[in-house]
Parts: sequence; C-alpha cells; structure tokens
Amino acid sequence: MTAQPGTNLRVNGDRLWDMLMEMAKIGPGIAGGNNRQTLTDEDAEGRRLFQRWCEDAGLTMGVDTMGNMFMTRPGTDPDALPVYVGSHLDTQPTGGKYDGVLGVLAGLEVVRSMNDLNIKTKHPIVVTNWTNEEGARFAPAMLASGVFAGVLTQDYAYARKDMEGKNFGDELKRIGWVGDEEVGSRKMHAYFEYHIEQGPILEAEEKQIGVVTHCQGLWWLEFTLTGKEAHTGSTPMNHRVNAGLAMARIMEMVQTVAMDNQPGCVGGVGQVKFSPNSRNVLPGTVIFTVDIRSPEQAKLDGMRARIEKEAGEICAALGVGCSIEAVGHFDPVTFDPTLVASVRKAAEDLGYSHMNIISGAGHDACWAAKVAPATMIMCPCVGGLSHNEAEEISKDWASAGCDVLLRAVLETAEIVG
Repeated sequence: MTAQPGTNLRVNGDRLWDMLMEMAKIGPGIAGGNNRQTLTDEDAEGRRLFQRWCEDAGLTMGVDTMGNMFMTRPGTDPDALPVYVGSHLDTQPTGGKYDGVLGVLAGLEVVRSMNDLNIKTKHPIVVTNWTNEEGARFAPAMLASGVFAGVLTQDYAYARKDMEGKNFGDELKRIGWVGDEEVGSRKMHAYFEYHIEQGPILEAEEKQIGVVTHCQGLWWLEFTLTGKEAHTGSTPMNHRVNAGLAMARIMEMVQTVAMDNQPGCVGGVGQVKFSPNSRNVLPGTVIFTVDIRSPEQAKLDGMRARIEKEAGEICAALGVGCSIEAVGHFDPVTFDPTLVASVRKAAEDLGYSHMNIISGAGHDACWAAKVAPATMIMCPCVGGLSHNEAEEISKDWASAGCDVLLRAVLETAEIVG
C-alpha cells in the first residue's frame, strides 16, 4: 500500500542547523566562511564527517572513481530505482557555509527524519555528495557529475590541472577518495537538489521557497593573450604589445554584449592571471575566463560567437596574440514538470510562500537532468550574496526548504504503510 505524506511532516530544523555549523568548522575561511576546496585535506576531512553521520543514520556508502559519495537508505522494493538527493561539500576559496553544503546535509536530515518517524519507502533514498561542483580549483564546474552524466570523460577530468599544476586524478588519489564504482553505472528514479538561491529575488519578493523550473546555460571561455614583456616606465606607448590592455578592452566588450542581450543574460570575468605579474613589467601573458549565461539557447550561442569575433578584432588591433578555449559548458535546462509540480504542491500543502524561479548558477542537477527526471528547490539568501564568506541564510529558511524537500522526496519515493 502506498500512502501520501502527511501535511504535518516536518524535519528537525535545529538538527539540520547544527550539522551546517559543525561542517563549517572544517576548512574555515578568514572572514566567517569556508575554504574547503575540492580534493584538499579539508575536503577529505569534511567527507569523513559526512560519512560518519550517514553511517550513524544507517546508510551504506558507495564511492565511484570520481570520488562521488552515495549514501543509501534501502527501500522495500529491491528492484525499485533510487530517489537521489544531493549537492556538494566543496567550497570556493572564499566561500560561504551554505552553498552546496545545505543540499547535502538537508538530504541527510530527510533520512534522519524518516528514521525518527519510522517511515519506509518503496524506492531507496540516496544522499549524494558530488566531487568538484565549484570548479574553483579544477575547471570546469560540476566536473564529476558531468562525467557521471556522460558529457565529460574520466580521462579528461583526471587530467584537469589547478593553478599549481597539480592534476585532478593525482589529488583524488592523494586524499584517499578514489572509489571502485564505475562512474555513471548507477540509475536514478529521480534527482532532487536543494540549494540557496545565490541571488536576491526570493528575499526581495518575500518568498520562502523557490520552485526551480529552469537553469541557465553557460559558457566558460578561457582566454590566453600573448603580448610582450616590457618595462612599464621606459617602453614608449606606441612600442607596446600590451596584453593587459587587450584584456581590459575585452572585459568592457563582454559587459556590452551582456547588456545588449537583456533581459536574462549575464557576462563577466572573475579570474585573471598576469605573467610575470610584476608592478613595473607589462604582462607577456594574460589568462582569464569569461563567464556568460542565459536561459535561452540562441542568446547564449550568439553571445559566445560575438565575444570571440570581437575579441579577435581587439587583439589584432593591438598586435596581441589571442587563443580561446571553452573550459566549461552546459545548455539551458528545463527541469522535469512532474517533479516541479511535486515541489510546488509540497510548498502549498505546508503553507510556505513560493514562486517559480530560474537558477542563474549551474548545479549538479543540470547534469543529473541528462540521465533522470530532476528538479531543484531554493531558499533565500541574505542580499543574494554567495561565493562570498559573508553568505548568510536563516535557520527558518533552511528548515522550510528542507520540509518541502522531505515531502517531495517521500511522494516520489512512495511511502509504504
């Protein structure tokens, strides 16, 4: 017999918050946030804490060769595909305490609440921690979920290098989290991801729940500009081959392209590396990444084409060499209508204010949607601030979204009893 989840079901919000605060002690930042970048010793420590909590809750662990962690609560039907709930534990170098972490620990809180209430489901529940969602250390973002979904190869992923030249495969082995499962061998009945909004809309609209219907598509374009190292004081202006100037003009152009494609499109540069990076030497090489996003495929592709064309023209006019590599990409995603409706109904039944929203950031759910029905739930964050140590949410916001997650997961996993 399959039962419907009752409207009075709630998670333990205090327990969820305590987990968030305890995890935040691992890899503390310098201003109240976290620096727990992927495949660092701090990442390994966070994984071990998560593993201990999950095993204490009766879950069994599987790990694949990309280091993805899968913590399983069995269902009553051994042939039923699992319902997956997850996100990531890795952070930006100056990251907050909630980005990604909320989704992983909320999945564990769903299971703990099911245990408290002695709820059984037909489908197993699998709480997931995806490796290297952020892409801060190893580009591209959502690297391991991308391999899981078959859009990237493991060889490609293992060969990714950080800014110090260390590669992903060696670092995964070094911290001891190379599993024995083949990546992507698992099959999903459905996938849910709970995340902070990372934008200002929910807070501004005074909504507790974001029902995520779509996710923006993205291109990360890594530019390598080659100029000529020269003394900044003694080299005449008309004798310079200035890669830094070319970068500045490209950055301004990216702003113009994004503004010309409103509404909904964004573009900018978040990472720059000058070489030799000396005060009085014009850079011989400048490497930087342009990040462009749109929920519309035609606009996204048009922005990329225009940026690459105009960047070439800017560099040619300055005598600067220019090469461009696409180091990250996913198309705009439309999430599963049935799961979206389940999230919306859960919010309504629980009495939480809610609205439809498009995710401006990429998430592992974007790749999971390639292989299974998937959707997301969002809670507000203060001022829309994220990828920043000052990132903040409230305990009530975290609990409300987790309540919705619990109800939607139980409906999808089918309560037995």
